[in-house]
Amino acid sequence: MIRLGFICFLLPAFVVFGTELTFELPDNDKQCFYEELDKDVKFDLDFQVISGGNYDVDCFVTDPHNNVLYNERKKQYDSFSHTTAMKGVYKVCFSNEFSTFTHKIVYMDFRHGEEQPLLENLSRSTALTQLESSCVAIHEVLKVVAESQTWYRLREAHDRTKAEHLLERVTYWSVGETVLLFVIGFGQVMLLKSFFNERKGSVVATT
Repeated sequence: MIRLGFICFLLPAFVVFGTELTFELPDNDKQCFYEELDKDVKFDLDFQVISGGNYDVDCFVTDPHNNVLYNERKKQYDSFSHTTAMKGVYKVCFSNEFSTFTHKIVYMDFRHGEEQPLLENLSRSTALTQLESSCVAIHEVLKVVAESQTWYRLREAHDRTKAEHLLERVTYWSVGETVLLFVIGFGQVMLLKSFFNERKGSVVATT
C-alpha cells in the first residue's frame, strides 16, 4: 500500500489549467474575463445561472481580433469548446443588460490545455503493471468524483435559491392573508355595530 501511494505520487501532473468561480452579475451590467492563450490550445467553457430572474444570461466569447466565437442569449446553462487559431487574449463576457431589476448569480468553469498521459514517464516493467493500472483507475475515479461534486454543489445552490424564493413568497402571501382577515373581521364588526346603532336610534324615535 505504501509503494502504491509512492508510485501515485510520482505520476506527472496533467497540464490543464482552469478557472472556476461563482460571481454576482448586477442588472443592466456586463462582466468580462480575459485569458491569454497560445495557438492550437483547446479551451472549454461551462456556465450556469444559479439564481436570479428567469435564470438566464447572455454569453459571448471573442478571439484577440474581436471575432465572435460564441454568442448565445438568455441561456440558463451551456458548454462551449474551441481550439485557438492564434495567440493572444481571449475574452469571455456575461451580460445581464436585458434585465432591469434582477441580478444573477453565475457559475463559470474555464479550462484550457490538454491532459497528458499519466504513465508517460513511468517504467513499463512487469512488476509495476498492476500498480500503474491501479493509479490510472484511481485517477479516473477521482475525476468523476470531482465532476459529481461540482454538479451537486450547483444543483444544491440552485435548489436552495428556489426554496428561499418560495419561502419568501409564501411568507408575503401569509402576511397578506392575515392582514386581509383582520380587515374583513374589523369591517364585519363595524357593520354589525352600525346595525344595532340604527335599530337603537329607531326605537328611541318611536318612543
